[in-house]
Amino acid sequence: MQRHPMTKEGADALQVELNKLKKEDRPAISTAIAVAREHGDLKENAEYHAAREQQGLIEARIAKIEHILGTVQIIDVSKLKPNGKVVFGATVTVLNIDTDEEMTYKIVGHEEADINQGKISVNSPIARALIGKEEGEEVVVAAPSGNIDYEIVEIQYI
Repeated sequence: MQRHPMTKEGADALQVELNKLKKEDRPAISTAIAVAREHGDLKENAEYHAAREQQGLIEARIAKIEHILGTVQIIDVSKLKPNGKVVFGATVTVLNIDTDEEMTYKIVGHEEADINQGKISVNSPIARALIGKEEGEEVVVAAPSGNIDYEIVEIQYI
């Protein structure tokens, strides 16, 4: 079985979600189904069908999270020895040389990537270009719109 990297922070967030689904959402939907059953004919009971559909979504999410947590290799970024290079879990500030725009990204596993939070997948083109580089180095990222030149401004291991 192939293992995929994930930060400890990402794995902890998934575990919290899993616990909520199992301890709060699952029992609540079971109660909603029981209440909907009491309303009579199940063929025309929209409340019952909606609750059953919600139950299916909850069970699917539980199964997905359990699968993810079973196949990840958790990497605790706080225990990495800073060697001055960009590695999985590092937070990297880069400067777009053409636009003079500065951006900060944390390199994470693909399951926890969220560009709105500044988390990019280790498999993304920019992360692949940054891995192994040091502060002050320039990297070229092959993007659909063309090559983008970045300079690594800062690397943090937090």
